[in-house]
Amino acid sequence: MLTYNIEGLPWPARTGRGDKLQQIGETLRQLRESGDAPDVVLFQEMFSKSAVRSVVAADYPALVAGPARKQRSVYTAETALPGRAKAGKGELGLRLMHSGLAIASRYPMAASASNPFSRKTCAGFDCLANKGVLFARITLPGVPGPIDVFNTHMNSQGASGVSAERHLASHNAQAVELTRFLASTWDRRNPAIFGGDFNMRQAPERYDVFRRLQPLALVHEHCLPEGQCDVRMSWDGDAPWMDTQDLQLFATSAQVRIRPIRVEAMFDGSPGNPQLSDHDGLRVIYEISWDARLSASNLCAIEPMPIPAHEE
Repeated sequence: MLTYNIEGLPWPARTGRGDKLQQIGETLRQLRESGDAPDVVLFQEMFSKSAVRSVVAADYPALVAGPARKQRSVYTAETALPGRAKAGKGELGLRLMHSGLAIASRYPMAASASNPFSRKTCAGFDCLANKGVLFARITLPGVPGPIDVFNTHMNSQGASGVSAERHLASHNAQAVELTRFLASTWDRRNPAIFGGDFNMRQAPERYDVFRRLQPLALVHEHCLPEGQCDVRMSWDGDAPWMDTQDLQLFATSAQVRIRPIRVEAMFDGSPGNPQLSDHDGLRVIYEISWDARLSASNLCAIEPMPIPAHEE
């Protein structure tokens, strides 16, 4: 699974991105044709028309996007953010863009859903996009049960243009809403993978709140002990997850077990990996296992659990 923020911001935030975005799509399509592409890609910042064309050009059989620009959250912010909203910092009370999120998969999707963060949890220029969370339930041939996959892009830090107190409160409120969405959408009979641009780099005050709320394990933490995973990227210090915005978390289930076995960077400027965005791609290879006595045909005959309706 690849988590990749493709820097698809529209004008005037970015200019001249068309060629590199096109190259992202072409590279993924070529990797698919050679059998070397990630099975699933979690895209963030798919905002501009060039960014959308790039994601489509990767030519994955299953593709879902959301939340949409006008989609409203099922949640209501529990408390107001500190300070006053500033229209000059993008806090206009309306969204100019959708979430920029997409999930692409070589395998079929049995279900999907999305939800934007509630209106009063965004801070600064991030309020111009309807950021939130996107879900897809992916079925793998021969595996006795699907995998629940989540993708998000949380509120930025300094790039939001507002005070640290305000954007921290925004991030913390969004962490609560992500937890509520996972609780109501994730079928615990399925393993889960949660990736995206979490905007927690060098921000322990954000990370600590987020991790206290999340029931999933962090890939970086799992793989840090030597021998746990084949780590093919540079990790410095004893908390490498604090050096990046792009993370993946995972959870196993009783029927189908998953665990990370390899972690590597894509599109990072290394030989054969052109740097095409202001983010590197984070690729994680997961091992999937299950009891041989559980046949896919038997489990597929079980009526799947529906996605519960969200409640206030």
